[in-house]
Amino acid sequence: MLITLGLTCLLTQLYAQVKVTGLKCEYRENPLGIETLNPRLSWQLRSQQQNVMQTAYRVLVADNIELLAKNIGNIWDSKKMISDASIQVKYDGAKLQPTKVYYWKVMVWDNHKNTSSWSLPANWQMSVLGNWKGANWIAYERLADAQRFLPAQGDNNLVKNKVLPILRREFTVKKAIKRATVYVAGLGHFELSLNGNKVGDHFLDAGWVEYEKHALYVTFDITKALKQGTNAFGMMLGNGFYYVPSERYHKLTLAYGYPKMILRTVLEFTDGSTENIISDNSWKAAPGPVTYSSIYGGEDYNALLEQAGWKMPGFNDVSWKHALVVDGPEQLTSQTATALKIFDTFAPKKISQPKKGIWVYDLGQNASGIPKLVVKGKAGDSVIMKPAELLASDGTITTQPIGTPVFFKYTLKGIGSESWQPQFMYYGFRYIQIEGAVPEGEPNPDHLPVVTGVFGLHTRNSAATIGSFSCSNELFNKTYKLIDWAIRSNTSSVFTDCPHREKLGWLEEAHLVGPSIRYNYDIASLCRKVVRDMINAQTPEGLVTSTAPEYARFGGPFRDSPEWGSNSIIMPWYMYEWYGDKDVLEEAYPMMKRYLAYLETKAKKHILSHGLGDWYDIGPKEPGPSQLTPNGVTATATYYYDLTLMTKIALLLGKPIEADAYKELAVKVKQAYNAAFFKDKTKQYASGSQTANAISVYMGLVEPENKTAVVENIVKELKSRKNTLTAGDIGYRYLLRVLDDAGRSDVIYDMNNRSDVPGYGYQLAKGATALTESWQGAENASNNHFMLGHLMEWFYSGLAGIRPAAHSVGFRQIDIRPEVVGDVNAAKAEYVSPYGLIKSEWKHVNGTFELRTLIPANASAAIYLPAMANSQITQNGKTIASNDLKEGRKLIQVGSGEYVFTVKNN
Repeated sequence: MLITLGLTCLLTQLYAQVKVTGLKCEYRENPLGIETLNPRLSWQLRSQQQNVMQTAYRVLVADNIELLAKNIGNIWDSKKMISDASIQVKYDGAKLQPTKVYYWKVMVWDNHKNTSSWSLPANWQMSVLGNWKGANWIAYERLADAQRFLPAQGDNNLVKNKVLPILRREFTVKKAIKRATVYVAGLGHFELSLNGNKVGDHFLDAGWVEYEKHALYVTFDITKALKQGTNAFGMMLGNGFYYVPSERYHKLTLAYGYPKMILRTVLEFTDGSTENIISDNSWKAAPGPVTYSSIYGGEDYNALLEQAGWKMPGFNDVSWKHALVVDGPEQLTSQTATALKIFDTFAPKKISQPKKGIWVYDLGQNASGIPKLVVKGKAGDSVIMKPAELLASDGTITTQPIGTPVFFKYTLKGIGSESWQPQFMYYGFRYIQIEGAVPEGEPNPDHLPVVTGVFGLHTRNSAATIGSFSCSNELFNKTYKLIDWAIRSNTSSVFTDCPHREKLGWLEEAHLVGPSIRYNYDIASLCRKVVRDMINAQTPEGLVTSTAPEYARFGGPFRDSPEWGSNSIIMPWYMYEWYGDKDVLEEAYPMMKRYLAYLETKAKKHILSHGLGDWYDIGPKEPGPSQLTPNGVTATATYYYDLTLMTKIALLLGKPIEADAYKELAVKVKQAYNAAFFKDKTKQYASGSQTANAISVYMGLVEPENKTAVVENIVKELKSRKNTLTAGDIGYRYLLRVLDDAGRSDVIYDMNNRSDVPGYGYQLAKGATALTESWQGAENASNNHFMLGHLMEWFYSGLAGIRPAAHSVGFRQIDIRPEVVGDVNAAKAEYVSPYGLIKSEWKHVNGTFELRTLIPANASAAIYLPAMANSQITQNGKTIASNDLKEGRKLIQVGSGEYVFTVKNN
């Protein structure tokens, strides 16, 4: 009996024990190239118990794994810290050294008097911290200063650079290696190999930035790729946004310089010594097989120009010339954002021959990516691949709506089966048109190359997928996928508008669609990069331009629109709200101040009237600048929102005097706004459009006594239009948020559960496989564009009901408030918050509502159940009282854990 009792107690203790998992440094697991001397650490707790909160933690950091295993933190031992913080915990130990690896682990105590065991060890590796040990930028040739021009202003007659170089360097490893790390940058993009094999799995490294001011370098662990004796680096360089030629299609032309690279490799030997391999004029350079490279126009590859073995040790490079030492950007910083990678592979769904000599491969999905060609043929024969989103009426591809010509050209070497895919350009396409070859098995009287394979390789930012959603409404599931493909295709090195025509970082999308993306993907590190892009794009006058980096200097409202530039304030605030990132507010604060000062100079009696307004709303004319809502409404409402956020930010950063000043100015803007736009008799703003009323409510401009009436007017306006939406790029997100917050998801359902009017269902009915630029799914616009993807946020926050509580930071306090609307009788969503996995799964069958939810440890939640006064409610099988109902909901406060709630209505 005693043995059994003791075993039961032991099992209970093990079952209840809190466990530490998910260790991250600067948002990433075991990251390389950490730039800050005070990295922020985070972890998650897991426990089978309910209502678990951390009460204390201890962090150990050591500079070797053996010490850590002995529970010695020779670099930092935080000791037992009485704190519930498990995210954004700043390292506070000895000064961190360049290129070194640090190992760390955590243990915690919880409110149930449980003590965790130590977590599994994690690590991070520091960047070079500016110490390149004499490494130089090197190139094949130098662009004359007189030929440089930027940013792009119109169409410059730029002749393509003649040589896209390859570079190589051999070196000898004489001692046993403990660790080897390479820090490397290549402009515009690079692909590095070691002993013939590609280093890493990234695509289009490094991320594109404002090259006049800085560039990014990438860190790779190459320990396992090295061998004793002679080794060889091989480097290929492409143009990217560093050099945009004017041949073929180009949204803009740029010339920062010709392709170049810089590299430092740190070899750490088991005897404790180190050696550095650096880029200098001892490297050899030659023209490479890539003969054309344009981020807009395509890429050409001549396999006859390949030099066999050039990436391997022992290659005879006597005919190559020594690399030139050249200048590079002043700042060189570590790429800490997640990199682009290759994901899905699409095989053809259909092959057709619309014309003689032309074959069209339908891959079935419009996505960002590159084509892959597998072909056999004679040396010197060429195959052309033309990517496109759409087909013309004759069955051939068309790129007319987004720019032409765009193509990839491969010249065969004539040896067996040859496979090729572009390295330095990507595009948005569903179709690939092949010219100069025939598919295998087809008649080939002209003895053209034979294509044995054509594939689409989807490329995107490698931000981890952290969310999922599905429901019983199949149209909503298809809409979710429609939006998700646009998000995937436009989440690259920046948040682009489209993956073909522009590839530019239009800033309004980053804050308007940002919440939708955050539910699906872990974009924290990428958002950090975008903030720095904006800092570098800000003009001396304080303007934050509508695109960042600003490669093209567009005129008028396309460069200066408050709804776009205000991303400089809104995005850092959202990062604080979603991730608890206070540091980004510190970093961005000077930019924010200067931008608000700039807007103040543009305001006339506190009203801003410039900019694009509610871009692409649905009006009587072709979509473009706002048609239904005066620009002064969206611009000034956004300005007011900026000021209210800055009031909060200044207080958070310990700047009360500045906070008071922003608060005072916000009051004046609100008064001016309501005087200019509010119509007291009708309780409408300006034209009474969906956008005008919704943005006024969301931004807090409506006086409390008028809010209910304004929201009712929004609903009335929609009903008068038979629930047809008119809001555009700016207004639609705010329309959804206001209706969701007001408990009117029934209206959101009615707007979107249809395919007979412009909207998501309409696009799907027209055959779209990714969200299009216009609500109408117009063929003369982009057909892969995520600026209207706001409904994704409602799928999570409304239908599934996972949303941060008011004033919550990092989803520490959660609202689970599912919406039972229309014919939706079940919905399910998961989201990995900074504190851990949140689940909400509900079904409504025969009058019984059942909700299953998971709340992560160290967090809490308010559960809102749809109920009536006579409803029978159970929590994990136990009946609970159904009084204290408010607006048809029963509110239940819970801590962490798994819960099953049922509501039976008699």
